[in-house]
Amino acid sequence: MILYSWNVNGFRAVAKKNFWDWFRTRAADVVCLQETKAAPDQLDAADLNPEGYRGYWCAATVKKGYSGTVCLCRVPPVGGRLELPDPAFQGEGRLVHVEYPAFHLLNCYFPNSGQGPARLAYKLGYYQAFLDYCEALRKVKPIVFCGDVNTAHREIDLHDPVGNARSAGFLPEEREWIDRFVAAGYVDTFRLFEQGGGHYSWWDYRTRARPKNLGWRIDYFFVSEELRGAVKRAWIEADVEGSDHCPVGLEIDI
Repeated sequence: MILYSWNVNGFRAVAKKNFWDWFRTRAADVVCLQETKAAPDQLDAADLNPEGYRGYWCAATVKKGYSGTVCLCRVPPVGGRLELPDPAFQGEGRLVHVEYPAFHLLNCYFPNSGQGPARLAYKLGYYQAFLDYCEALRKVKPIVFCGDVNTAHREIDLHDPVGNARSAGFLPEEREWIDRFVAAGYVDTFRLFEQGGGHYSWWDYRTRARPKNLGWRIDYFFVSEELRGAVKRAWIEADVEGSDHCPVGLEIDI
């Protein structure tokens, strides 16, 4: 299966750019999008369920035009649900979970901690609730997880780790959760194939960071350890524009 993940920073905006050309040429089995900023009633049928695909949309209910996730599935799942089970972490449209015979696929857009201590606490709580959910699901079958984690894990994952040591998205407590996630038995698939630096998935629009490749790697595909041997490729499509993030991909033999 070929899987993609992309924070599009507004589905309706990216759909007016290069999105559909990119989408059709990739012919992926599942395309997972984050920060769609759109509810189903704001989209037409061709966007909701592109030809040959079914869309599983999770829109924010706390406010319009905020957050949002979707899985566009060419290979039909056997089931699915929206949001985490804990009501404390529902309403922002952050999670689509589709189930396949051999694995659970979770597409998640994690909160940003840049709005102060309250949002950092919310983000860390969301992280823990997400890990708990993965571990519960994993008792039945393996996990594939993708999305915008909104945290760079290691110093190699951003262009200026020293200057950003106290920046949201690189705080010690945020990075420590990814350490715990990995220790629980989840594999950062990109690092199975690439150990070097300079590979990023997000660049700040305001500072025009992309032409200089002053970026952060905050978009990931993880698999639970049971699927390590099934991973054939993992990559970043840094040349694909249309958002302040770029797509990341995974090929898995399953």
